[in-house]
Amino acid sequence: MTHTRTAAFAAVLGLTRAAAAVGDHWIQDDYCAQVKRATDAAPVRYEDEKTETTTKHGTAHGRRACAWHCITYSATQALAVTAGARVLGIRLNPAAALAGLAISGLTHYAADRRVPDGLLQTIAERTGKGRFFALADYGLNGAYLLDASFHQACETVGALVATIGSNER
Repeated sequence: MTHTRTAAFAAVLGLTRAAAAVGDHWIQDDYCAQVKRATDAAPVRYEDEKTETTTKHGTAHGRRACAWHCITYSATQALAVTAGARVLGIRLNPAAALAGLAISGLTHYAADRRVPDGLLQTIAERTGKGRFFALADYGLNGAYLLDASFHQACETVGALVATIGSNER
């Protein structure tokens, strides 16, 4: 199979985007989804449906929950890119592929911590999107949509980096 770096980029972007949706919505557990934004100043109460217990979580728990989510998210992307590249006959430079996945995972952590005045809220306010960020009505959630578009932009940069030095098998 012949391809160009452009085709490799398109394939890696598609693979990372699909894996990101799986990692964010299917792989991430409820605990991480709820606790990843916790801080000591704004603790999160987590109600475990299985044990019917409620626990309070602060900064350390929030950081660990977000880190674990980003590890499973990145692992899901790594599996998809590795398997997809193999099936498609794309040979990626391992260092470039790891760098691209690291861009996705690390920026995901920065966005998902969502501590008060977090990265996405700050960007939204500075670009005139503060009201949209706060929107949670009419079937829309501005924070979620800005989060998703931020992740997609970072995944695009990651896919560009991942395909540096790619070639055909």
